[in-house]
Amino acid sequence: MRAAGKKFHFVGICGTAMGAVAAALRDRGFTVTGSDESVYPPMSTFLESKGIALHSGYRPENIPEDAEVIVIGNAMKRGNPEVEAILNRKLYYVSLPEVLKELFLRHRHNLVVTGTHGKTTTTSLLAWILIVAKLDPSYMIGGIPANLGKGALFNDSKFFVIEGDEYDTAFFDKRSKFVHYLPELVIVNNIEFDHADIFSDLEHVKTSFRHVLRIVPQNGMVLLNGDDPNCVEVAKESSAPIVEIGFSENCAQRISGATYGSNGSCFSLGDETFEVPLIGEFNVRNAAMAVSAARF
Repeated sequence: MRAAGKKFHFVGICGTAMGAVAAALRDRGFTVTGSDESVYPPMSTFLESKGIALHSGYRPENIPEDAEVIVIGNAMKRGNPEVEAILNRKLYYVSLPEVLKELFLRHRHNLVVTGTHGKTTTTSLLAWILIVAKLDPSYMIGGIPANLGKGALFNDSKFFVIEGDEYDTAFFDKRSKFVHYLPELVIVNNIEFDHADIFSDLEHVKTSFRHVLRIVPQNGMVLLNGDDPNCVEVAKESSAPIVEIGFSENCAQRISGATYGSNGSCFSLGDETFEVPLIGEFNVRNAAMAVSAARF
């Protein structure tokens, strides 16, 4: 990605992630414009408050003549008037995950939460643990946790907690988004067949998870659901240390003593006991993953 680019145009700017990154770039002094099919509050007012010029609808003339980097959203497809103009004019374009990688994640300790289910909850829990520990992490979550009040925060902390989606990156890059996130630690909550619009079968899904685990460095770590055979299988090719977490005896970090009530759950992990205001075994697993990642 061009390091010198200071003028960005976002195609599909009003998506939650696109808008958050566009605002973060504006806060860093970049010039940012954008367009979307539907421009309306609260995203439109949020972006306009940052000094970002917005266009409703997609038209070639929305793209500034001096735009240096075009960020094309995941939902954009061939036939979109701006996409076609970008290709015809041979403009420099990238995906949102590429922007995150080069301008926000490089040189950070990136904690990437993946899995078919539980990503948003586990990412939220991990971010909150680090905030309470006064580590002041950046984070990007696929939802808005009640206690955080927003789904993304970009600061200069060395820690970045990010929800790692296995969905594809863009129409021009069919790899999963999470392969761009420079993971130092990866959580794999579970792996099941999902997203039948882009994955042909379970094996196809597992291949994407293998890709991200192959790029975890040797001084990093992979935290797996040790009770899920699919998770254990995909980690075999990883060169990073692996810790299995779960209820079964084979898990290095074994969850025990779990109890569930109407107001939350309680469980032990190693010699420590934890209480969470979340109900059920699934959320105990999410919390155990977040605790283990925070210890890394």
